Amino acid sequence: MGKLSGKVAVVTGASKGIGASIAEHLAAEGASVVVNYASSKSGADAVVKRITDKGGKAVAVQADVSKLDDIKRLFAETKSAYGKLDVLVNNAGIFEFLPLEAITPEHFHKQFNLNVLGLILATQEAVKHIDGQGGSIINVSSIVGKMPVASGSVYSATKAAVDAVSAALAIELGPKKIRINSVNPGMVETEGFHSAGFAESDFRKQTEKTTPLGRIAQPEDIAKAVVFFASDDAGWVTGETLVISGGARA
Repeated sequence: MGKLSGKVAVVTGASKGIGASIAEHLAAEGASVVVNYASSKSGADAVVKRITDKGGKAVAVQADVSKLDDIKRLFAETKSAYGKLDVLVNNAGIFEFLPLEAITPEHFHKQFNLNVLGLILATQEAVKHIDGQGGSIINVSSIVGKMPVASGSVYSATKAAVDAVSAALAIELGPKKIRINSVNPGMVETEGFHSAGFAESDFRKQTEKTTPLGRIAQPEDIAKAVVFFASDDAGWVTGETLVISGGARA
């Protein structure tokens, strides 16, 4: 029996990277998992296959969680597949770094619509499907919310907002036995990390140099913390923000 046996979990943005690892770790602990994706059906299907090949339960559901109609369909299909909801991991997000002079309204709204508004609307819909036994919602934020970086003013602002939303909703939803916690990863080696050109960058080298544990994170480093927050091991934990950075601080 895993820590999450009998539980149903939705992981947004789970076709690759941190989200994929979270979905696989939740399934390994017994959860039935909805692997949400916006555009990469092949990636989501691959995650589902890795889970089911190991005897786990998972389905892939397409939905752009910056759009309310898609969010409603995501949770309707979750209920259709598994009949209930216990865990939501708000992982879907985008990052784009621009210096002040290059910031546009489009740049701002693209990130806030998904990273913040989408997270709020997904939580709003999830709460409708979590029964009176309660549940757990984990928001994937970032260390840059507390430690902003140059050219990251908008992205850092979205992640600071995620932490604030998490804290506020923990108070609001506590009476419904719904726990809300936030994880703040430092630099993580993902597909997006490589495509953005960070893999061999001076930024990575400097980060590793100043990180007490001497390396950047792998997706499973974040996934294991999410499993804790999703499980009854964290039954008396809500409104918390966990920095997962190998000891790196400002």
